Amino acid sequence: MTFVHRAGDSLAVESLSVHILVDGTPLEQQPPIPFFSARGFQPGPTGAFNSATNETWDAGETASLGVAGTNAPLFETGDRVVVRIVVDGTVVTEIETTAE
Repeated sequence: MTFVHRAGDSLAVESLSVHILVDGTPLEQQPPIPFFSARGFQPGPTGAFNSATNETWDAGETASLGVAGTNAPLFETGDRVVVRIVVDGTVVTEIETTAE
C-alpha cells in the first residue's frame, strides 16, 4: 500500500498511526509507525513509515507498507479495505478501496 502526502502541513512521524480494516474488521496486527520489521507486515516500509526516516512526512512525499500473510484477516478479492491515517488521535485521511 502506497500513500502520498498530497498537500498541507508536514506531519510529525512520531505522532502518526495507521489503522487498517478489512470489511470492517481491524487487522490483528496494526503497523507500529515508524518501523522496519514488525509482526504482520512485510519488512522495509518506505518513507515516513520506515524507522530510518526523517522526523516529518512532507507534502509530495510517499510512504508505503505491505501486509504479510501472517496477519489476519487476509485480503480477498472484493473485500473492502479501509486505511485511516491518524495524527495525535485525529483522523487526517481515510482511504477506502476494494481488494483485487
